[in-house]
Amino acid sequence: MNAAACNTLLHVCRQGSRSCPRWIWRRESHWQSSLLGLRTALPMRAEPKKKKKVDPKREQIVKERMKKKLKKLERIAPELIPIDDFTPSAKLLDESRIREPVQLSGEEQERRALLIKKWAFSKQQEHEVERRSVACLLESQRKALEELRLESEELYDAAVRCDRGVFPLESCGPCNSPPIPKYNPLDGKYNDITKVYTQQ
Repeated sequence: MNAAACNTLLHVCRQGSRSCPRWIWRRESHWQSSLLGLRTALPMRAEPKKKKKVDPKREQIVKERMKKKLKKLERIAPELIPIDDFTPSAKLLDESRIREPVQLSGEEQERRALLIKKWAFSKQQEHEVERRSVACLLESQRKALEELRLESEELYDAAVRCDRGVFPLESCGPCNSPPIPKYNPLDGKYNDITKVYTQQ
């Protein structure tokens, strides 16, 4: 095979002709390399990473800006959130809303005073009855424990031991006014108008 024929054959193989034998285009192709040459080819094609040049003056300027921002934030006092619950509405401070005290007659005043005295007397009697009943129960309990101790010391210790199952204890004390029979309390409806503040 002469030189002209070889050049023609290589030219056809480089253009991707399928009639070309594999050993020619494998060896002559610029993008196909042998497995042995793979280890040396890849590192030679890689470019080293370029290091960014850091200007010391620029770094100093950035640090100074951050320091100035921090000083400015320290000078500004934190914004306090107002508490609307302690500030009454302007509508409530209107003088026209002030109601004049109701003028009660002498008979009404006497009736109310007598009613308060009767209520206090009834509550006092209720308290005395309750106190006497509690005292009677405590005395009965003391006598029963004394008799139990004479019978058996073990039973006495078991009776005096603290009962952990009593708690949580729920008790209802006396009320200022008698309960209304068959009263169904309303749940009530309201609109939540609470303001939401964000710290800036």
